[in-house]
Amino acid sequence: MHELSGAPARRTSLGRRSFMGLCAGTAALSWANASGMPRERLSPVAIRTGYDRLEADGYQALKGRKVGLIANPTSVDRHLRHIADRLHAAPGVNLKAIFGPEHGFRGSAQAGHSEAKSIDPRTGIPVYDMYTLSGPKLDALLKSADIDLLVFDIQDIGARFYTYIWSMFDALAACARCGVAFMVLDRPNPITGLPASGPTLDPVFSSFVGRVPLLLRHGMTIGELARLFNSQYVPQQAGHAVELHVIPMTGWRRDCYQDETDLVWVPPSPNMPNVTTALAYPGTCLFEGTTFSVGRGTASPFLTIGAPNLQATRWVESLNNANLPGCLFREDWFTPGSDTAKGQLCHGLQIAITDRKAFDPLLTSVAMLQTVIKISDSPIWRKSGSIFDILAGSSILRRQLSQGMSAPDIVATWKADEATFNMQRHPFLMY
Repeated sequence: MHELSGAPARRTSLGRRSFMGLCAGTAALSWANASGMPRERLSPVAIRTGYDRLEADGYQALKGRKVGLIANPTSVDRHLRHIADRLHAAPGVNLKAIFGPEHGFRGSAQAGHSEAKSIDPRTGIPVYDMYTLSGPKLDALLKSADIDLLVFDIQDIGARFYTYIWSMFDALAACARCGVAFMVLDRPNPITGLPASGPTLDPVFSSFVGRVPLLLRHGMTIGELARLFNSQYVPQQAGHAVELHVIPMTGWRRDCYQDETDLVWVPPSPNMPNVTTALAYPGTCLFEGTTFSVGRGTASPFLTIGAPNLQATRWVESLNNANLPGCLFREDWFTPGSDTAKGQLCHGLQIAITDRKAFDPLLTSVAMLQTVIKISDSPIWRKSGSIFDILAGSSILRRQLSQGMSAPDIVATWKADEATFNMQRHPFLMY
């Protein structure tokens, strides 16, 4: 999801109706796979998203405005109808522009890529590529679109390095500078909104996978993040806060995983097929700073980790002997379909999450890194560790691992950061 750079992908010819139909089928399968039991045996929590509430109110908050929309394939109602189509058809709503983040408005591009500027064939509305744009370039794009209200409706997955929240951050600052109001239609944090965890970002390592100090697992919804960003950081970027409107959900609880709700999972990016993957991602994504594949293009991305020529048997045995909470490991051979080690046979492991409430993605992944360093014949870091440091938010974690610190001891060093951030975020929580 989070590649640091990359050229825009070629424009796809796949229409949104066809694409959303594919997503609907994938979403239903992903829901069942992630929950581990038939859906009819569960009692799902009834959720009304921010979009549901906007629609129920007849889009009154959009009337008389020149509306822009930041959206992707997750921007759907509970019947999997896309918000762009719904707003375009709504009486009195003037939808003038659509903006696509990483992977694009239609979601056709792989990690680190986006879709070129186009005209949406369903609505005739211009679609702009905003991926990685910030500062004067994003300001100019907003001004060229001639809007006075920008709506954000995208599913986040709860990890600092997932780039949609940083597209939102940059858009908040640009709207503040350009005099454009900003609206967030809130959606669940799919891996719960329980206390945040992990190391905090050192501003020296600021990038498009972390603009400001957040923990790796931030434990907030997009609406809550927007409130925090607008209060604490947008004035530093723009001189003042933006006119922000957050339409909250109803029914969501902070301890609720998204596959416990009545919302259908639509993959937010090509390698995020279900909630189980999202739960592991705040930890296993750190392996993208190494020479290892994270299983992109396999059936279980971010749950499958390995590399060519790795002897993974000892790695798996060491991790299972460590009795990490809520998970087990099995030896795995796989061939990545994209990115690191594409097309090469890799030896590694697959994580099985056996108790997701006990599972700690950060402790688990730090233990995985700590043990694999011991068995590797060569350094595991890409570009001398610079990519890993950007993902981790500082060079501290890599130094701790290189010095042989144990995973529990490393995690213990985060306690002060966690306490500070959990106090900082508290005034902005809505649920």
